[in-house]
Amino acid sequence: MAKVASIPPSPVSAAFRHIQWDPLTSLRLTPQETALLRMAETNPIEYTLGDARDATMYVRVLLKLLAEASANVSGHVAKISEECNENRALDALDADPLGVVSHYSISKIYTILLTLSSPWGAENGVAVGNVFYAGSEGALIEQWKALLRVISKAKGDVYAQRSAALCLAQILLAACPSQRGARSASAKDSSPGRVPSYASAIEPLEALTAWIITQLKSSNPSTVGTSVPSLMSLMGATEGRQIFAASGGIKYLSRQLRQREKKQAASPTASGTERKVNSSVQQLYELAFCLWCLTYELNESADVRADFAKDGLPVMALVELVSSAPREKVVRVALAALRNLATCSADVHPEPGAPRIDSKVFLGEMIACGLMKAIGLLRERQFTDPDIVDDVDTLYKLLQDNFKEMTRWEVYQNEVETGQLQWGSTHTEAFFKENAKMMEGKDGDFKLVKILISLLSSKDEDISAIACFDLGEFCRNYPNGRQIAKRLGAKELAMTLIEHENPELQRHALQCVSKMMVQNWEYVK
Repeated sequence: MAKVASIPPSPVSAAFRHIQWDPLTSLRLTPQETALLRMAETNPIEYTLGDARDATMYVRVLLKLLAEASANVSGHVAKISEECNENRALDALDADPLGVVSHYSISKIYTILLTLSSPWGAENGVAVGNVFYAGSEGALIEQWKALLRVISKAKGDVYAQRSAALCLAQILLAACPSQRGARSASAKDSSPGRVPSYASAIEPLEALTAWIITQLKSSNPSTVGTSVPSLMSLMGATEGRQIFAASGGIKYLSRQLRQREKKQAASPTASGTERKVNSSVQQLYELAFCLWCLTYELNESADVRADFAKDGLPVMALVELVSSAPREKVVRVALAALRNLATCSADVHPEPGAPRIDSKVFLGEMIACGLMKAIGLLRERQFTDPDIVDDVDTLYKLLQDNFKEMTRWEVYQNEVETGQLQWGSTHTEAFFKENAKMMEGKDGDFKLVKILISLLSSKDEDISAIACFDLGEFCRNYPNGRQIAKRLGAKELAMTLIEHENPELQRHALQCVSKMMVQNWEYVK
């Protein structure tokens, strides 16, 4: 099984050895359960886990503790973010004993998962699959719901949410068929013929994935951070990647990458903020790593290819990472993801009747987003990592070959559809005289005109200015273009930009509106 990700200890861990079980009657522990907890405290964890049945009994008790404690916490412990010394931890135990018990339970479950995933677990025939899955059918033990409850309800308690989510992810991965082959062949199976039931893990996997996506919708880095360790764990299994992608995760992951990258680019570099900046870069790397993992499903799923092609957002996010180059490790995973996109095939499992989405589509998006320039700059840099050099060289060749095959119209179309407008030969009077008729689109729906109108509201002033120019040229060169643009709402949006504080954007907006109003623009010029 994959190595369990490391997480910081509970901020109140110093109070764990001072917990008194007898006064905590709300936990509804039986004398046998209390005795088991005390025995586990006085013996090495390997002794407690030495027998799979005893280990299952122990984790059931810990999950029961978690279920009972998390339902009645006061919230005092949830507000503690930094590690406490023993005195402060004991104060927290007095103020919120059940909050400390919740952290205690999660911490112990995490330690159990670390131990079971270590070489010791393989050598002794005790694994996550035969501790957290029971019965003749190997079904997931019912008490797993305590972890989901903490994930969903413990808002504000960063340690509890992040650690419970990671623990649940590791428990569920043990049932994934793709992970069974990764287990050590030297492991002695204490339950011959029994494997964890994947069917019993599907619903919990979907519930955990839904929570992760909810966290990814947040603009708060701390909120997003609670889900990242569990997301990275799920990305290690084909089943985890497929469920995440089917839940719309690629879109939200790409949005987060763009938000984090922009905040990172705008963040100050003063020494007082260095730790925060490093933390931000690490989260950027982890999110990019997850997107890279998802690219390994491209050849196996038409739906995953469609999600990566939707709105051009994933490619845009990856190109921005390469262009801004925040750290070498971030560039490495972004390049690796782009390479997978640039070499994917639609030959396996094509979607009947759907548009063909393959490497050519993604290469077109990369060109439109300006990757050729970024790759050209990267080729001039000296990288110590041979993988980066190989990816840069491969992408350079693929982009050059694809660019030679593309017509100027295809380059323009990709640029507009990705929303990444850049001044160049496709934004000239000569280009529109030649290609204005193409703006109709295959279905006569003027799709590109509609996109240009939406780009008038872009936060990027250069993009808004280019959209103004293109719409003005469409009005001049397409029969009845002025009426079509006005009917689609271009005039109203362009007029709002006439008083913009940016003089260049103001000039293009004024010219755009003028071209919509004046029939013989060349005489006005």
